Amino acid sequence: MKKILLTALFFFLLISCKKEEKENPADAIYFGGEIITMEGDTPQYVEAIAIKGDSIFFMGTMKEAEVFKGSNTKMIDLEGKTLLPGFIDPHSHFINSLSMSSQANCSAPPVGKSDSPEKIVASLVAFQKERNIPEKELIMGYGYDDTQMIDGNLLNRDHLDAAFPNNPVMVVHVSLHGAVLNSKALEKFNINEKTETPPGGIIVRKPGTNEPYGLIMETAYLKVFANLPKPTPEQVKEQIKAGQMMYAEAGITTAHEGASHMSDLKIFQTAAENKEFFIDLISYPFITDFEEVMEAYKPTDFGKYNNGFKLGGIKITIDGSPQGRTAYFTTPYLTGGPGGEKDWKGQPTFTQEMVNEMLKKVYDNNLQSTFHANGDAAIDMCIKAHEYASNGKPSEDRRTTIIHSQFVRKDQLDKYVEYKMIPSLYTEHTFFFADAHIKNRGLEQASFISPMKTAISKGLRPTNHTDFNVAPIDQLLVVWSAVNRISRNGQVIGADERITPYQALQAITTNAAYQYFEENKKGSLKVGKLADLVILDKNPLKVVPETIKEIKVVETIKNGKSIYKAKK
Repeated sequence: MKKILLTALFFFLLISCKKEEKENPADAIYFGGEIITMEGDTPQYVEAIAIKGDSIFFMGTMKEAEVFKGSNTKMIDLEGKTLLPGFIDPHSHFINSLSMSSQANCSAPPVGKSDSPEKIVASLVAFQKERNIPEKELIMGYGYDDTQMIDGNLLNRDHLDAAFPNNPVMVVHVSLHGAVLNSKALEKFNINEKTETPPGGIIVRKPGTNEPYGLIMETAYLKVFANLPKPTPEQVKEQIKAGQMMYAEAGITTAHEGASHMSDLKIFQTAAENKEFFIDLISYPFITDFEEVMEAYKPTDFGKYNNGFKLGGIKITIDGSPQGRTAYFTTPYLTGGPGGEKDWKGQPTFTQEMVNEMLKKVYDNNLQSTFHANGDAAIDMCIKAHEYASNGKPSEDRRTTIIHSQFVRKDQLDKYVEYKMIPSLYTEHTFFFADAHIKNRGLEQASFISPMKTAISKGLRPTNHTDFNVAPIDQLLVVWSAVNRISRNGQVIGADERITPYQALQAITTNAAYQYFEENKKGSLKVGKLADLVILDKNPLKVVPETIKEIKVVETIKNGKSIYKAKK
């Protein structure tokens, strides 16, 4: 009799639970494809995932998921496609997405068509005609890659002057650390033969004279960048929307703004107040704006989202780019400096003493710091500054991130481990800039750029980024480059540093969430985490590795809502 009563009670509770569950149905149930959770260090799959509101409600078998099917639940059949947590951007320059629509694409193949000064000028001329830009108005292009110019014929002031005698013209370097300006643009920004090259800057001079020849880099470029024309509020609103869509089309649900000035923060803050963000944006104000930023915000304002916008920490730039030969090394470049300098090791943006004090201000306010450092000498400076500024606690969990860490040494990786630092690596350089690195630094050193496998083997949680718009926003290309490390010429660059597709996905999901202190709500599929999802047409873990970059984003979902669908 007792057994019968217990059995009856069990069925009563089961029916009650099912009734209660029916009254609390899911908004959507995804099934019928390969659902990769990204939980753990080996691939795990579930049959179905249920979404309610902005969060993951259930994960498990399809039979179990059907319990949460209500009359209004959307049943979404993946039809064999692959679902993953939304991609998290570890480092890019979101602010540049706002202006790209108003600039000419002067990139080298495969991003653009410009591999000579003549083709760059042709792109600018076509852009001027298309946009009907009048005389005297500034014309801008992006993506100039001096390492890809045919026969090493570099763009200079004279090329631009011949085609544009009455317009100021500037073409932003692919590194984003400088630009080539024509005479009218040099005049507009008050740069001439009397202008002294500032510490940490480059002003290339016309041979035999002191006249600027067009290329302005690093600290010399800062005043040009700061004085670029500002769009109207109406233009900004449209640009914010268009910029986010570029990221959403790449499957990104959390974007990064890597060196914000106060003027940028005002744009983001206004967009947040107007609820214009449909992806999350994390901003890192530049250290030169620190005092102004701290007048506008309290330290406690950092690390909190406001309608999709969050201040992540403070950015400190230590050097330039290795392909532009402005990265700072302990040994000389094989090819000299960008202005013909001999025994050239590059140079830091700031002195060691300045960086020490900058970082101390950041740490004393309990803020996270991201460094920009490419050369090994610049990375040495980061480590020394960390030791100085950490108040005797260098191993505290600050998640200080060394963006790029391109030419990091093994002993420096050991310091990253000891000090709980995060390398945000950049494996796309093995494709886009391998030839330049081999020429500038030698094959052995170039083969160890962005050493993902070594970093992982030491217990680090590296992330991997595009540095957009240095490289395109394309997360599958990021994964492909980490797995294959193939150059433009088809050469494998550092075969020993290739990693698995799953590890490459971790770098833009779980590891990236960890970089942002967001591992408890993003980066993997788990009940209670945000419903940030991406659907791909193929499974990156099961295709031929060389074809990963051909995988397409089918749909991107943020907080349970579809924000991008590919056209069929």
